[in-house]
Amino acid sequence: MNLAVVLVSPKTPGNIGSAARAMLNMDARDLRIVAPRCDYLDSSAVAMAVHAADLLRGARIYPTLREALADRDLSVGTSARLRADLPAPRHPAQVRPLVRAAAAPALVFGPEETGLVNSDLEQCQVTVRVPTGDYASLNLAQAVLLVCYEFLQAQDDVPDPTRKTATREEMEAMYGHLHDTMHLIGYTDAVRARHTLRLWRAMLDRSLMSSAESRLFRGFLRQVKWKVEDGARRGAEALPVGTERETAED
Repeated sequence: MNLAVVLVSPKTPGNIGSAARAMLNMDARDLRIVAPRCDYLDSSAVAMAVHAADLLRGARIYPTLREALADRDLSVGTSARLRADLPAPRHPAQVRPLVRAAAAPALVFGPEETGLVNSDLEQCQVTVRVPTGDYASLNLAQAVLLVCYEFLQAQDDVPDPTRKTATREEMEAMYGHLHDTMHLIGYTDAVRARHTLRLWRAMLDRSLMSSAESRLFRGFLRQVKWKVEDGARRGAEALPVGTERETAED
């Protein structure tokens, strides 16, 4: 399975090395690191990686999560708590069929101290939570090992035929287009825009759009913009002669 593991702003080299080792245990080999706050090739990282040192050295570094997910068609965030305006985390086993059906899934982990923030989770179609006891805080490598196990243990099963899902970059571009259209038609304002877009994201991400469907949706948004601008132009042309000049003089 072409599963990418994305570590967002990790702080400790040893945790990164341990996460790489956990990945190798589960046969996940695509490590991506977003804005690391340490030297991910520090000697302590290499020591903790053990036989996964080559996997660690081959990690790709990105400045933003959006860039790290650009070529992925499914992104799965991780969180131990409920978030306002965001879907509740699910058990990893419940998400496994989605991951297996994806061509290029990604598993996203947040910083050791805070986990993923809301703006990170907004870029994930689904969120998972590892069931634990009352003490829910897992070490980064433990979380990587457990969730990769859930997603990869069924890799020998015959996957169901599926269509190609849109990449995260295609979806993020579509959401940017939707945001602009909402403002254009007065559907929302600057105060409510983020909350409103979160609700739309949750609904549209559940649909697992194909690339063609995302283009179809953007074609609809382009038509909305054209119609609004055409209506404004026709309204201006319909004004009585001299109205615009008199208004300007006033």
